[in-house]
Amino acid sequence: MKRKSMLTIGIAAAVLTVFGARAISAQNNNDKNDKYSVKVPGGLAFSDFKGYESWQLVSISQNGKLMAAILGNSTIIDAFRAGVPGNGKPFPDGSRMAKIHWIPKLNENAPGPPTVPGTQHDVDFMVKDSKKFADGGGWGYAAFNHDAASDTFAPATMADHPPQGNDAKCGVACHTKAKARDFVFTEYGKR
Repeated sequence: MKRKSMLTIGIAAAVLTVFGARAISAQNNNDKNDKYSVKVPGGLAFSDFKGYESWQLVSISQNGKLMAAILGNSTIIDAFRAGVPGNGKPFPDGSRMAKIHWIPKLNENAPGPPTVPGTQHDVDFMVKDSKKFADGGGWGYAAFNHDAASDTFAPATMADHPPQGNDAKCGVACHTKAKARDFVFTEYGKR
């Protein structure tokens, strides 16, 4: 009886070891696919914007075939509410925005039917750090494409539209058009 119990304990320990190793392996694989581990080479990391999913809405937009929600952290929301950039003041350092793009679809189950977000296309980020990004108007940028099949993100490239360089300056050329607005295109939606 004692020998049988020891054998059962041994088998149980082996099974737990195998399943434990698989769980650790799966966790490590998930860590590799974690969006917060992705970084633009020579630029910003997705983790620099951790928590963006719960930021407040600044505005919405539609550009070509994509629709977007532009979100802001509390620093930039407070600045917008104070009248920046229309009051001539720049956004303070620490201001952060995220722009989430989706391929729109019709919601056939709702009256209208309304156009709603479909498959996520990408997410773009910008952060104000006057010292770190002095040569880019004080702003650093990052763009990450979303692969719906694997639910993963990868840095945007020069093959994307608009082309994205592999550093925190990827948005400088485009945003120069908004220099008079402290390089921010987005209008704060009245509430």
